[in-house]
Amino acid sequence: MLSKTRTISSYLHSHGTTLTSHANPEIHLQIKPISSLKVVWRKDPKLDQAIENDKAYKLCARVVKEVLNEPGQKIPLRYLEKRRERLRLRTKATTFIGKNPGLFEVYYDRIKPKTEKVQFLRVSDRLREFLEEEKRINVENEGLIVSKLCKLLMMANNKVVSADKLVDVKREFGFPNDFMVNLVPKYSQYFRLVGGSGEGKSFLELVDWNPEFAKSVIERRAEEESSLTGIRVRPNFDYKLPQGFVLKKEMREWVRDWMEMDYMSPYEDVSKLDQASPEMEKRTVGVFHELLSLSLLKRMPVPILGKFCDEYRFSNAFPNVFTRHSGLFYVSQKGGIKTAVLREAYKDDQLIDRDPLLQIKDKFVELLEEGWRESTQQLRLQREQVKGMAVRNEE
Repeated sequence: MLSKTRTISSYLHSHGTTLTSHANPEIHLQIKPISSLKVVWRKDPKLDQAIENDKAYKLCARVVKEVLNEPGQKIPLRYLEKRRERLRLRTKATTFIGKNPGLFEVYYDRIKPKTEKVQFLRVSDRLREFLEEEKRINVENEGLIVSKLCKLLMMANNKVVSADKLVDVKREFGFPNDFMVNLVPKYSQYFRLVGGSGEGKSFLELVDWNPEFAKSVIERRAEEESSLTGIRVRPNFDYKLPQGFVLKKEMREWVRDWMEMDYMSPYEDVSKLDQASPEMEKRTVGVFHELLSLSLLKRMPVPILGKFCDEYRFSNAFPNVFTRHSGLFYVSQKGGIKTAVLREAYKDDQLIDRDPLLQIKDKFVELLEEGWRESTQQLRLQREQVKGMAVRNEE
């Protein structure tokens, strides 16, 4: 039986192999073809729970976004009701509003002149205060946001990424809603919009290469460890196998040999590498590790990652990378959506590698919880009133 959390190095050592992260002479390895390697997917209940924990938050965020995108940031309640399926709202809109009283105000207005007044929703004062707080946090962390955007371009082919794709993933990385309009022009020393107008025709291009941004999380970790120990440490991945996870001998040997290969920075030029080579696998894993490390929650839906196959040279079979490297990643199928999770960022179901921009999520959750407490208290008072009326009627 494996321990609760066990590094691949100790696991391989116990099975007659050794693995070290310290400086090694150049090693030439005969590694079996990647296509021949099969790893069975195994459920990780704790990482699934981490996704489940954010379910209510994400639902509320979707509904808020829907209202904010409306003209005047207001919407007829019945319009919201018609969009329940798209918003994945399982209860009636009125029920959702009642359970989350801190988000919106309900008032009456006319959809068209001379028509009867109907119920409308608009942003509550508390939600508006949160939106101002969100702007403040984004301004405070503007340097971090700029570095993230630079890194996404620096890893890409020709240092160019579709502007539409970047807008699609803005919430995954914590970019402000208006980053393409306000942030990109402000930092013209780094970014340039090229191409024409229209969907899929505009691209964001890197103007200047900043060497400080070209260090991955793995490389920075190795530098910090070297500084602390005084011993040169090779950059390498930190494999951690979940409890009860056993690799077959063939896979165990492949992982050992693959881990002994030199780490390939996701910021290196790999245009001449064979797509099916072990070196390209090393680089692809490095890119996924870096992308997930840059994301807010250290996890991303696999279909979203798949949008960047051209930019980052992912093969069509790229999802297999996550199961093949189960000591690094976990693919959750919670909610019917495959989500790639960075194992090292979590302890049980709690995110421990926290991005500074998560302050925004924390503030929003505080707003929701305040509303939930009010809703619970109001429901309790109503029950007490009903109970009191029943007692009086009996008397």
